[in-house]
Amino acid sequence: MKTFALMSLLLLGLTAGAVETKVMVRAKGRDAKFIGSSLGGAYVIIRNKVNQQILAEGKTTGSTGNTDLIMKVPKTRGLSIADAQTAGFLAKIDIDEPTFVSIEVISPFNQKQAQAKVSTELWLLPGKDILGDGIVLEIPGFIIDILKPRTHQYIALKSVKDQPFQFQANVVMMCGCVVEKGGIWNSEEMEVKGILKKDGKYLSEVKLSLVSTNLFEGDIKLTAAGNYELILYAYHEKSGNTGIDKVNYVIYE
Repeated sequence: MKTFALMSLLLLGLTAGAVETKVMVRAKGRDAKFIGSSLGGAYVIIRNKVNQQILAEGKTTGSTGNTDLIMKVPKTRGLSIADAQTAGFLAKIDIDEPTFVSIEVISPFNQKQAQAKVSTELWLLPGKDILGDGIVLEIPGFIIDILKPRTHQYIALKSVKDQPFQFQANVVMMCGCVVEKGGIWNSEEMEVKGILKKDGKYLSEVKLSLVSTNLFEGDIKLTAAGNYELILYAYHEKSGNTGIDKVNYVIYE
């Protein structure tokens, strides 16, 4: 009888009224660090799975985290890879009973061409906080910005016919971390190439090489006017990470 009464009191504690429940949500780039303020953050949405009500939403803020801790220290069970400055979104949700939720992260929020949406589902219990590293969602990809040529740029054929036509792109990890020769994110291990189309048909492949931190360049000879499309990709075999950016431009007579 006493055991039954105790269980009833415990259950009543879970259901008697709304209790603030804290959930830390973090977005971490694949093979990289956390996504925070320096990149504009990742957008987090927590929903009640039953009725799709939004229980909390907001952006991750803070630093990308401790490089050594995240990228160099061997991982063991119970070892936190986040510190007090590491980017995250702390949700404070009032619930009066166990609630099944979905957590969706859209990242990087300010880089639409590189955005990925990643989600997970779990039970939240009233008053049972999920802190520390919290819920960490991995965001795959690279952030690629084609710098040359510009979108829908009109270029006279006579200005490029007798010299190589240059392509230029900025490539960074999803956390904004730098790509450089011999670095933690080593450009020598990455394949950065362009697939060039003219009037909708494949024309050529273009290899780009690192010329300075994050900056890749390549060139090709163009001999005919037309509508051109460049699909530029980065690929890292070890992590399976990929990224894309595209640009259309016009060469005219």
